[in-house]
Amino acid sequence: MDKFIVSARKYRPQNFNTVVGQSHITTTLKNAIKNNQLAHAFLFCGPRGVGKTTCARILAKTINCTNQTSEGEACNTCNSCTSFDAGASMNIHELDAASNNSVDDIRSLVEQVRFAPQAGKYKVYIVDEVHMLTTAAFNAFLKTLEEPPSYAIFILATTEKHKILPTILSRCQIFDFKRITTNDTVEHLQEIIDKEHIQADKAALQVIAQKSEGCMRDALSILDKIVSFTSGVVNYQNTLEHLNILDHDYYFKLLEKLLAQDMAGAILLYDEINRKGFEGDMVLNGFSEFIRNILVCKDERAIQLLDVVEGMDNKYKTVANSVSTGFLISALNVLSEGEQSFKMARNKRLHVELTIIKLNFLQQAIDITYQNDNISQKKRVDRAIAIQYNSIKQIQVKMPLKSVPLSGSTNGKLLIEEKKTTPPNLSAILPSTPNSNVAQPSKENGIENKSVTYLQAVPKIPASTVAEVFTPNDSSSNKKSVLDLLRAKYGDRYNIEPVIDPIAITHESLFEKWNDFTLELKEEGRNSQSSAFAQSELEIIDDSTFCVHVNSALQQKFIEQEKTKLLDYLQKQYYNRLISFTFKVVESEKEVVPSVLQLNSKQRFERIAAQFPLVLELKRRLKLEIDY
Repeated sequence: MDKFIVSARKYRPQNFNTVVGQSHITTTLKNAIKNNQLAHAFLFCGPRGVGKTTCARILAKTINCTNQTSEGEACNTCNSCTSFDAGASMNIHELDAASNNSVDDIRSLVEQVRFAPQAGKYKVYIVDEVHMLTTAAFNAFLKTLEEPPSYAIFILATTEKHKILPTILSRCQIFDFKRITTNDTVEHLQEIIDKEHIQADKAALQVIAQKSEGCMRDALSILDKIVSFTSGVVNYQNTLEHLNILDHDYYFKLLEKLLAQDMAGAILLYDEINRKGFEGDMVLNGFSEFIRNILVCKDERAIQLLDVVEGMDNKYKTVANSVSTGFLISALNVLSEGEQSFKMARNKRLHVELTIIKLNFLQQAIDITYQNDNISQKKRVDRAIAIQYNSIKQIQVKMPLKSVPLSGSTNGKLLIEEKKTTPPNLSAILPSTPNSNVAQPSKENGIENKSVTYLQAVPKIPASTVAEVFTPNDSSSNKKSVLDLLRAKYGDRYNIEPVIDPIAITHESLFEKWNDFTLELKEEGRNSQSSAFAQSELEIIDDSTFCVHVNSALQQKFIEQEKTKLLDYLQKQYYNRLISFTFKVVESEKEVVPSVLQLNSKQRFERIAAQFPLVLELKRRLKLEIDY
């Protein structure tokens, strides 16, 4: 019985023409060989399984071939080619940098470079996974890589070019390998199954190519597994079953229920998928790819980006015509957020169901946002709108003005505003009296002054406003004051509050009110804020300003969260709207670490042994080893 060889090794390309999907590189290398324009150092970089090491081996075999073809290919018949195929060539050396990445490994390689080849024209050194070399190994390799002997050629291969030092990159001719397309992978798989006499559907091969994500080695490995699983018959269904891929029919059903806003049906469909053994993240990821493919079908120019099995194109196009672009883009956003936060969720199933519920009502949200084919602008206006106030009716009185306390009030004062204008008729406001001192127009420097001062009542006067009160200059007690006249005329339409003098801040009162506010926070269950308040210290700067000393920026942040509420509380307590405070971060004293804690494990043991000799004797008798 012959030993089984995996397809990735059995069908590894032996010349440039058989390399799949890298024609831009193979053509360049063949032309360089034919024109004798070979560089002394090559760097092959690209994704895994796309042919980097294979091309390096083909290049090494071809340049040493003694009977090259006119196309720049190896003959595969000369001694050099046959010895290479048998793995006995003395001119080709491969080094796995992943396991030989030290300076000594590179130095031994450099020492071998000094010896010329015994047969053939070139000695080729292939260094695979070169990004695994250490910085010191790279530096030891620099000089030899820059000026090697004429017979030495270096071929470096890596999947992570960004990890290689720029000094190495500048000394190499760089070739970037690309991912193998789905069509190229399917064609190569079809050639292999024809040679192996395997029955396989083209749809199954397309699924394998999509699953490999441009890696030919992975595609061949998947094909070997499915052939073993199905006993040589590869079809669409058993391929989906083996690769644990959800059929797109489920996604079409799910989209149909979401568009119909059938939430119960959508959740029941997910339950059926979940019972088949598909994890929630796989469902979210697969549905995202499904929505992406439908979105691609919305534009004829982008249909070439559609990545689905053969025969499903028309169904995707039909569904794309019935779904709005806004729904598809919003659904992709919701699915992306759900997939990113899936790992953080404790209840995975509930997390996926919540995502499905969001998608179920997504069309309804879009219909609300787009009204009459226009985007509704929420919380936005086209122009600035001024703040609107109720108009205040003016009460005008002609009389000489004098500032006196209001009758019937201790600290009450009436706020007025003086304006120069023609007064209205006041007969309906003030009773006519023989001795009413009404201001008359006066003459100054021969010019008549017709300006008259009158009173303006304000609906509500804040307690912090300093006001002046004016009443007629009449000492008779039977005369009514202006305040009484206003109250008699307008009743409760106007509210006059007494002005209370602000209270100066003292350390005792401020400390008391600070503690009261801290207790309120603690009773509300805001322990972090109350602790920050309790640990702070207060310093009075002046009658309306104080400074809060905190130990850290975090403590300051907790206090700032309550700044508005705290200022309102203190301003009401002190009858002063000018009260404010600042912060000062005071560094706490560094903790003094005992000298014993500063010692390492060995020093602590020696200190204990010096203090207690029996411990050292116990160690000696029991032959103990101390793990320092």
